[in-house]
Amino acid sequence: MIEKIINSDEKSIFLNYEVVIIGGGPAGLAASIEVKKSGVEKALLLERDTRLGGILLQCIHNGFGLHYFGEELTGTEYAARFVSKVHELNIEFKIDTTVLSIEKLESSEILVTAINTKDGLIFIKTKALVLAMGCRERTRGALVIPGERPAGIFTAGAAQRFVNIEGYLPGKKIVILGSGDIGLIMARRLTLEGAEVKLICEIMPFSAGLARNIVQCVENFNIPVKFSHTITKIHGKQRLEGVTISEVDSNRKSIAGTESFVECDTLLLSVGLIPENELSINCAVAIDAATSGPVVNETMETSIEGIFACGNSVHVHDLVDFVTEESIRAGAMAASYVKLKERKKYLRIPIRSANRVRYTVPQYIDSLDHEKIVIMFRVTDVYRNVNVVVSTGTERIYSAKKRIVRPGEMQVIELDKMQIEKLKESVTVSVELPEEDID
Repeated sequence: MIEKIINSDEKSIFLNYEVVIIGGGPAGLAASIEVKKSGVEKALLLERDTRLGGILLQCIHNGFGLHYFGEELTGTEYAARFVSKVHELNIEFKIDTTVLSIEKLESSEILVTAINTKDGLIFIKTKALVLAMGCRERTRGALVIPGERPAGIFTAGAAQRFVNIEGYLPGKKIVILGSGDIGLIMARRLTLEGAEVKLICEIMPFSAGLARNIVQCVENFNIPVKFSHTITKIHGKQRLEGVTISEVDSNRKSIAGTESFVECDTLLLSVGLIPENELSINCAVAIDAATSGPVVNETMETSIEGIFACGNSVHVHDLVDFVTEESIRAGAMAASYVKLKERKKYLRIPIRSANRVRYTVPQYIDSLDHEKIVIMFRVTDVYRNVNVVVSTGTERIYSAKKRIVRPGEMQVIELDKMQIEKLKESVTVSVELPEEDID
């Protein structure tokens, strides 16, 4: 296929780099900066949008940067700091550029095929690749809600762009399905813009978002929330006229006789984010069913040697600060990889999710030669007064008490040098409950 294109009259260019980063959002920006700081001169950042910054460009609310910068910033301010650094370090980037495919060559190099209106087809050979494509919102098509297809149904992120960038109010009477962070933030934003948020409807018995967003965006604005409820029908033909909501049982099935009608002209969907990994799948990167992102080791290297991944394309994060820290690690390791004179050996120690842990990132540890290893995980439900435990074999090497853990909030474990040296053939992360009952 490539040879056919090369021999044709179509416009195309051929480039060589040491590291290529796909995605110009917070993950890609942080990774590319760290690659350059680590001494790699020939690095290229590819972004399909017309500006660098990713989703942060439409996040005009505050709450960003508290962990990483030690101060509270808006999303646009947070992005601007990294974009400025990209320019300051003279990092090469191409915007309005779509990556079509990734291929691991027999030479151990990686071929990235991209396209844009300026250069035409672009063939890029690189020694290392960082995947930082972010994530996308789950849409109505994935929910299978009965009803017509009237105007007035948006994902929360699309509504956020309409209000914050385009300057349009999507509707006046709003119902929000799901309690993800974007939905909670948009409940507050739309209220401030004069719309009436009639209801937030969440199928789970707990919020999918951060506790601080429940307080700041919902409770402080007296916005009603119904947990263990979902939408079972959409009403209206040309424009949305209302929705039917129903209570659900412990299996998340609607309970007959609990239906009620809520009048609205707009429905926002905040029903989850999906890591963007079509490129990863097409180049045979192993995907974790629990995260929908690449399986990675402690250096953020995927199952294919030389291909690294970070940010929301690996797993959905709560805070952009955590995305930045993870992406810095991926960028540093990608830079280190291209400088290796001989290939490293992989230990392949699996990290297993046990009691009440939904998944962990990384999924493997391939080297014990680290001062620190960071393990992130999410729990399956809300638990109080628990112990977070890391075991290797029969030995417990880490234990920390937590007052409360929620599925909507990422948990972070840091193993130090002494703990790392104790790691054996497998590692288990679990959450242990106290002897007394949990409310």
